Amino acid sequence: MAILNQLMGYISWMGWYILPFIVIMSAIVFFHELGHYYVGRWCGVKIEAFSLGFGPELFAHVDKRGTRWRLALFPLGGYVKFLGDANAASTPDAAAAGLSPADQKRTLAGQPVLKRAAIVAAGPIANFILAMVLFTGLFMGFGRSEHTARVGMVELTSPAGRAGFLVGDLIKSIDGQPVVTFQDVQQAAMLNTGLTMTFVVDRGGVDTTLQAAPEITMVDQGVLGKRRVGHLGLGSSRDPADVKFARCSPVACVGWAGEQVVFISRATGAYVWGLFAGRESIDQVSGPIAISHIAGEIAKVSLWELVNLAALFSVSVGLMNLLPIPLLDGGHLMFYVFEGLRGRPLSDRVQQAGMRVGIALVACLVVFTTTHDLLRLIGRG
Repeated sequence: MAILNQLMGYISWMGWYILPFIVIMSAIVFFHELGHYYVGRWCGVKIEAFSLGFGPELFAHVDKRGTRWRLALFPLGGYVKFLGDANAASTPDAAAAGLSPADQKRTLAGQPVLKRAAIVAAGPIANFILAMVLFTGLFMGFGRSEHTARVGMVELTSPAGRAGFLVGDLIKSIDGQPVVTFQDVQQAAMLNTGLTMTFVVDRGGVDTTLQAAPEITMVDQGVLGKRRVGHLGLGSSRDPADVKFARCSPVACVGWAGEQVVFISRATGAYVWGLFAGRESIDQVSGPIAISHIAGEIAKVSLWELVNLAALFSVSVGLMNLLPIPLLDGGHLMFYVFEGLRGRPLSDRVQQAGMRVGIALVACLVVFTTTHDLLRLIGRG
């Protein structure tokens, strides 16, 4: 009986944590690779294989164009293999030199540099498009609540309290940028952690200038665990006159979705810049274990929250792939920039050395994040 209970517990854990993560990431990877696939086709490149996952093949179908669509055993990832590629990273195959002139023109390496760049960039762009579609659908279905930028609460010992904010202040601008909603204030704090911001507030009809710098603090974000965030110490007004529920037309919803994608991108960029500036900590980076745990916990709450998480992850995957690290799409784009400036590709030796460095960096990141995830889960236990 004990063994049966353990088995049922394991099946339940798989259902709540592993499956939502696999479904989300497989969808994100599929659309990412679909971007490479379609732009590659439009550019006249022959696609030999489209794989969802790595490792032993579970299922495959060869279409009329000769592309092998395959589902592999390990679902974390995928690739599109073009004619003339030596591997899933699109490293040119030395044997491709023996192809006929007609086939040479159908390889990725045989395309002009701008076409190659378009094919490579199409993957991350597809991730941003997927996020836009998901966010647009959520906004069309549920709208959003909006709070005016009126202060409803001030923590006395917080940066805002020390700066002199008062309940009832209406925030008009931050660093010269107009503020419309209290969400604008929250986002500005997230993007400027540790940096002094200048606020203009309407206090009883008189404009008052205040300065405050959000502090880094640890907060418990529920299923997201404890996170370092920029803390200003302000709360929004709960007066019904300062809160409204907004719906959007399809065009407006696309605009809202675009704002969400831009904010996630800016927040990610601010975090990376903060790492180099010493204001942020790398221990906030999550790996597959933490992400699967988050996906599982959110799946218990709501399907729509899971869709929102998928949109956020899609933006993150797109941004990660644009990093100028050989092996990733951004690394290929970096090589193409050098090729465009030099008028010829970098030597095979340099590109192969770059690939080895890229593999080492990605491997180190995977090891670090996985180890950190395990230690974080053990600490919770």
